Amino acid sequence: MAIRPILRFPDPRLRLQAQPVAAFDGGLRDLARDLAETMRAAPGIGITAPHIGALERLVVIQLDADPAPRLYVNPQIVWASPETIRHVEGSVSMPGVTDEIERHARVRVRYRDLDGDEREEEAGGLMAVCHQHEIDQLDGIFWIDRLSSLKRDRLIRKFDKLQRQRA
Repeated sequence: MAIRPILRFPDPRLRLQAQPVAAFDGGLRDLARDLAETMRAAPGIGITAPHIGALERLVVIQLDADPAPRLYVNPQIVWASPETIRHVEGSVSMPGVTDEIERHARVRVRYRDLDGDEREEEAGGLMAVCHQHEIDQLDGIFWIDRLSSLKRDRLIRKFDKLQRQRA
């Protein structure tokens, strides 16, 4: 396992659409292990392969209650509730800043596991938020794109200031 460098906002690769995984092999398993290790080290509760520069549709999510990371290959939302919730979100690619985003309260996600077997999962609350956030990232939609332009600009200025202070 290896902790890989995480792309930082505004890296243009964070806006690229990830390609479907076609090979369910040792390379995918290695990428999944590295991604889980990188997420824990960040720290974060969710990460995609594009966060580390691999443009493949692979997501790792691990909430506090999960004993192990959950892996989703080629995930897609096949149903979303009309009800919405607001939740504070952030990104491992933009550490130190967060804001509240409105998302569907429940979703159903179809995906493949590391063996290539098709699965489906229904989720609510934080897990539903994570699915939507990470699948957006796979589609090249960075989480701040869900904010108004005023909030987005304010958040980017705050992030830039944090980056200058750390330098």
